[in-house]
Amino acid sequence: MTPLVSIIMGSTSDLPVMEKAARFLDSMHIPFEMLALSAHRTPREVEKFASSAKDRGVRVIIAAAGMAAHLGGVIASMTTLPVIGVPIRSSFDGLDALLAIVQMPPGIPVATVGVNAAENAAILATQILALSDEEIDRRLADHKAGLTAKIVKANEELRSVSFPYKTN
Repeated sequence: MTPLVSIIMGSTSDLPVMEKAARFLDSMHIPFEMLALSAHRTPREVEKFASSAKDRGVRVIIAAAGMAAHLGGVIASMTTLPVIGVPIRSSFDGLDALLAIVQMPPGIPVATVGVNAAENAAILATQILALSDEEIDRRLADHKAGLTAKIVKANEELRSVSFPYKTN
């Protein structure tokens, strides 16, 4: 299989967070790869990855990083592929990583999800892929319908919760 999505993390210490993205992509039957690359410790490897990703069939990159969080921006500066940044909670509750990813200079956008929100990054990557793939679009629509069904069921269950002053 050729990966359509690359999940890149600054180190394998980010894996517990990024597994959520992997699980979602796997559930959508979207081929992906996972790599540990560091903008600061392996800059040559980052450049090689970013410059070859599109030619290898990758369509979206999810880049996770904590602290200084330069990985997504560095990758975005070297490719025309969409890059989705996942700030990892490490120091300052992840605020430093969030700000580093979201405050990119003009011309180098990195879509950014919430701190540790790897699943949302995978959903966004899936939405991007669904623009040109009807089967992925159908699976994504089914997923979203499932989210709706969960809330409908939760409200049905809440009806049976009883309190003396509860009116519904």
